[in-house]
Amino acid sequence: MSLKALYENLQRSFSSTPCDLKKCGTLLSQLKIGLIEAGLLIPQGSPNLDDLIVARDILEIGAFWSIRSRDEASFDRYFSQLLSFYTDYSSSLPPSKREFPIRGLNLIRLLTQNRIADFHTTLESLPIPADAIADNPYISHPVNLERWLMEGSYSKVWNARAEAPAEEYKYFVDSLMGTIRNEIASCEEAAYHSLPLKDAALLLFFPSQSDLLSFAQQRGWQIDLTGKMITFARKDEEKMEIPKEKLIASSLAYARELEQIV
Repeated sequence: MSLKALYENLQRSFSSTPCDLKKCGTLLSQLKIGLIEAGLLIPQGSPNLDDLIVARDILEIGAFWSIRSRDEASFDRYFSQLLSFYTDYSSSLPPSKREFPIRGLNLIRLLTQNRIADFHTTLESLPIPADAIADNPYISHPVNLERWLMEGSYSKVWNARAEAPAEEYKYFVDSLMGTIRNEIASCEEAAYHSLPLKDAALLLFFPSQSDLLSFAQQRGWQIDLTGKMITFARKDEEKMEIPKEKLIASSLAYARELEQIV
């Protein structure tokens, strides 16, 4: 099958409802081989502009496919390959409507990996004026998330899921919320012996009791459905055995040495 036929097949599979992720993955693997053979995966020199647009489109679909497949490593590879198109050929190629959605996804990915320094470096290198960020929903969304995380405004992070500018953004927001929930859970375990189910669900941003119960089981918490309470698992304080005989012997030996010195 020719590169053009594979590309058209990929477009149909990716646009279908629901998206055929398995078929897209197979087609992307074949297309990347074709791009390598055509010298378009990492273009150099002055290749045909139409071929560059097709190559860019294939890689962009691959980036979105990676998130839908929950494969962050694959997204990272696709994004690295796309940077050449977004930077080296930005003056030659027409703008891509997928560029800023993908750049925004990369910013949120950096947040989920706690790479705050890389987040700010990447943000500063974007081809967009600082005063225009607020008008770009794909970039302002991760910028707001980073600010709310630093403020500890976790409720705003949770609400940001409903305001995601693209469906793929929800994957990373869910990842952030998983980290936040574990941090809150550790604080609850240290601060409380038990909590009512509804209070625990509210603090952990769980919309349903079933989600809370699943999380509680993973943490090893005791669940009392009758009393509607959760009892937190506490690690028994380790009892330190004091080696009395050794301490006494050491003290006596030290005293004898002092007597000899005197």
